Amino acid sequence: MEIKCISGFASITKDPAASASLYQGALGLPLEAMNEYRFVDHFPGANHFGVWPLAMAAQSCFGQDEWPESVPEPTATIEFELADAAAVEAAVLEMKAKGQAFIHEARTEPWGQTVARFMSPEGVLIGLSYAPWLHD
Repeated sequence: MEIKCISGFASITKDPAASASLYQGALGLPLEAMNEYRFVDHFPGANHFGVWPLAMAAQSCFGQDEWPESVPEPTATIEFELADAAAVEAAVLEMKAKGQAFIHEARTEPWGQTVARFMSPEGVLIGLSYAPWLHD
């Protein structure tokens, strides 16, 4: 078997309206509707796939090895790549103005990525990201 790419990613939600509001309304993704299912085909593909231990995600988000009990544990993460670090900061301000709460606002990780993270209604850890190596 030879995997060519990540062909799709979909969050699974108990509240399709809240999720559509986030992905289509707040993030502006060009989603089409097929009944309650929202989707976009031929969207630029993923540049990274990983298996991220929860302790590492907690360290990255909260600076500790334990995920706080007050925040639902994510079972997936997706990051949306933006043009540059300033675009990440601007996106945070835009989404906060729409009422989005963030786990952390824009900051630069030790590996050079600028990222801000928040939780989706269905418990997906979402990052607004600028990874310089994806723009070379």
